[in-house]
Amino acid sequence: MREKRRRKRQRRIFLGSMFGTLAVLAVAYCGVAIYFNSHFFFRTKVNGWKIGGMDMEAAEEKLDKSVEEYLLTIYDRDGEKHHIYGEDIGCKYVPDGSLEKLLEEQKPLLWIAEVFRSKDHEAPMPLDFQEGMMQEAVASLDFFQEENVQDPQNAKIIREEDGYHVEPETEGNRLIQENVLKKIKEAVLAGESSLTLTDEDYAKAEITQDSPQIAGVMEQIEKYQNAVITYEIKDYEESIGQDKILEFIQLGEDGTVSLKEDEISKYVQELASKYNTYADIRSFRTSSGDTIQIGGGDYGWIVNKEAEAAQIKSDLEGGQPVSREPVYSQRPYVAGKDDIGNTYIEIDYTKQHMWYYENGALVADTDVVTGNISRHNGSPDGVFKIVYKESPAVLRGEDYESDVTYFMPFAYNVGIHDASWRNGRFGGDIYKSSGSHGCINAPLEVVEKMFGKVEVGTPVVAYYREKVELTAENAKISNAFSYVEKE
Repeated sequence: MREKRRRKRQRRIFLGSMFGTLAVLAVAYCGVAIYFNSHFFFRTKVNGWKIGGMDMEAAEEKLDKSVEEYLLTIYDRDGEKHHIYGEDIGCKYVPDGSLEKLLEEQKPLLWIAEVFRSKDHEAPMPLDFQEGMMQEAVASLDFFQEENVQDPQNAKIIREEDGYHVEPETEGNRLIQENVLKKIKEAVLAGESSLTLTDEDYAKAEITQDSPQIAGVMEQIEKYQNAVITYEIKDYEESIGQDKILEFIQLGEDGTVSLKEDEISKYVQELASKYNTYADIRSFRTSSGDTIQIGGGDYGWIVNKEAEAAQIKSDLEGGQPVSREPVYSQRPYVAGKDDIGNTYIEIDYTKQHMWYYENGALVADTDVVTGNISRHNGSPDGVFKIVYKESPAVLRGEDYESDVTYFMPFAYNVGIHDASWRNGRFGGDIYKSSGSHGCINAPLEVVEKMFGKVEVGTPVVAYYREKVELTAENAKISNAFSYVEKE
């Protein structure tokens, strides 16, 4: 019985001690909870700064002192790091209630769960700075130093061996200082620890490969190059292809495209030099069977250089392939390398004989009397053409007037006509002393036959077999082969 009472007493003592201990622990736990109601949990950090166990005043003081160690890391477009230091911009901490909010969000009764756990809170850390120091610090950043700056380059059109191509724009790395300064200020004021610059902060090329002016110029160039010109010249192949067209294109400093008129004119000059046959020296097989060299006269192709240059420019601007003849100011009777052909009048002044061929067949031939050599009225030699036909006609000169039935001029005022006053006497050496003023006198019946068949434009090949010097005005004007200036 006594033992039973002793055990009961010991149980009461144990329970009392236990409850007492629990009461003490509860009071202590609540006391710590009350402490953390106004203090930050141990091992608490804000933006890396340790403020565990500090009350609000101490924490703000700690952050204020830490501002001197503030660092803003700036990442450029290439990921390179650049820094702004708090001490370089006169940085100051400006409380904004963020710490109060962080403290209010703590749950003091759960302090036991937080006390051994380190927690770094990200919270705004608003700062202030000195404007002048900020501008100076930003201006001194590496990416604003001219030796490190590459300006953006506009896209441009360049000519290479195979034509014109677009060279794309380049970005460069020039930053817009106004934009960067604004972003850095905002980041510092917000207490941010890093800032990443974006494309909007960089100067951009004014003209890109997608810009309308680039596309427009390339479209015009392509249009020019599409306008291949194929010339229709019998017996020849001649064209203005894309390679030649490239030589005509020029790009202005203002980015516009146009045609080089001087290059076009140069080409037309070459074209005319190649295909003009006017007054050319030609090889001609005579009716006597030999081959002579005869030049002068006014017969042959003449490219109208001014009109052809204008037509080329018009064709290129049209942008479509063109097949056409050159623009001529004069055309011969037939096309091709042999522009005399097989229908022509041949006059051998030395033999005083004339032939008329039509499509290679001899239609008429006769002795004639030509210009009086002894009186310096020798008939003009060269390759000419029948200019017109007249019947009847009156021939007039300074000291004569003659009526004829048929007249076919070919060299200025010199032509083929009947001459009744010759009384049927033609050929021989009559021309040397009693020749005409330059015209070709022929029997009426022959001239009549020729007059009915010869067309305006028919070639007239007239030549001497010996050296002569023609000084008459009609020889000069008609561009006679043997014309010489009077001394």
